[in-house]
Amino acid sequence: MRVCKRCLYSENHPLNITFDKDGVCSGCRIHEEKDSLDWGEREAKLLKILQYYRGKSKKNYDCIIPVSGGKDSYFIVDLVKNKYKMRPLLVSYNKQYNTKTGIRNLQYLKTIFECDCIENTISPTFSKKLVRHTLEKMGSIYWHNHLGSTTFPVQIAVKLKIPLIIWGVHQGIDQVGMFSHTDEVEMTRKYRKEHDLMGYEAEDIISEKDEICERDMAKHFYPSDKEIETIGVRGIYLGNYIRWDSKLQHEEMIAKYNYETMLQTRTFNPYDNVDCFMYSDLHDYIKFIKHGFGKVTDHVTREIRLNHLSRQDGLNLIDSYQLVPPKYLNKFLDWSGLSEKEFLDKLKPFNKLARLNLNEPTLKMPLKEDVKNISSILSQKEYTINSRASLNEDKFLLFDKGYINKIKGN
Repeated sequence: MRVCKRCLYSENHPLNITFDKDGVCSGCRIHEEKDSLDWGEREAKLLKILQYYRGKSKKNYDCIIPVSGGKDSYFIVDLVKNKYKMRPLLVSYNKQYNTKTGIRNLQYLKTIFECDCIENTISPTFSKKLVRHTLEKMGSIYWHNHLGSTTFPVQIAVKLKIPLIIWGVHQGIDQVGMFSHTDEVEMTRKYRKEHDLMGYEAEDIISEKDEICERDMAKHFYPSDKEIETIGVRGIYLGNYIRWDSKLQHEEMIAKYNYETMLQTRTFNPYDNVDCFMYSDLHDYIKFIKHGFGKVTDHVTREIRLNHLSRQDGLNLIDSYQLVPPKYLNKFLDWSGLSEKEFLDKLKPFNKLARLNLNEPTLKMPLKEDVKNISSILSQKEYTINSRASLNEDKFLLFDKGYINKIKGN
């Protein structure tokens, strides 16, 4: 199996990575644009787009920003509202695998930036039914969140007639160099279905056997082409217009707004996806079973390309985290109503390279005896652990207090 000579992605990446004659992957080649493009010129293009949509209707918002409590939302809202002086409507889809850290981050986000926000929470009972179905159909406990977070903002754009949606970075560009930044690709239903949703739409999930009817799934139907064309909905990616460096951007948000971070189970990165205790835990474990690498490889590769990590440090981090067992398996089983045997049986068809013995009664992987000093690597690279409260992730939470009264000036 080929591995890139610069980063640590291999040819089994599900987004169809390619390699050139020098053994360098397409993601690294496109990343080179970050150091060669005139980002002042790129930003000027962005400003023209924003100016076109700014204040088109004094009765409406200028744009929609999809947000969560766990990734680049603070940076995007700060940039769009405070620097570019747009009037955004925030839109958030409730993942239901919520950490208290993520809940606090989202509540602070709405308060600090004084933005209106529309949130969507579907029935927990239906969410469990949907997860059990998608686990068997496509080996995913997270598909429903990809569906909701990429559909709900577009539904709101159509319903409220707000044509511009502003997203952060395009995954296909950032990871595998699927496009050039200068292509200025936008969010499309086709890309979303083929990659985010593994080739399925909401309509494909209707199942009489699992009691998932059309009425249940209709809330997740993507707007029709005619509706999108009538409103003129488009979704742009800021990463095509500004030099994207998630680590530096998060640290800026920690300094300016006390963005909250936390240690995660299967990656060294304490900044991304801190709103979801399943994403870098059981969901990532399943990703390893299916594709042979986890989120730690995504994070290491990104930081190597941005010169925040050496390749050797990256190898050490992968060695330290990739075999760590999930921490929240039992919590997921309690929530979903599945036994461990039922869960493992549903995973077996996706364990194509037999990376794990799924006939074992306990889902574990042996930790290597020579695990590297993770805390030392983190210290050297200055990743910040920043918490407003002691954490006890002891149950699933749909909602919790945002501790708004603790913000200065409120």
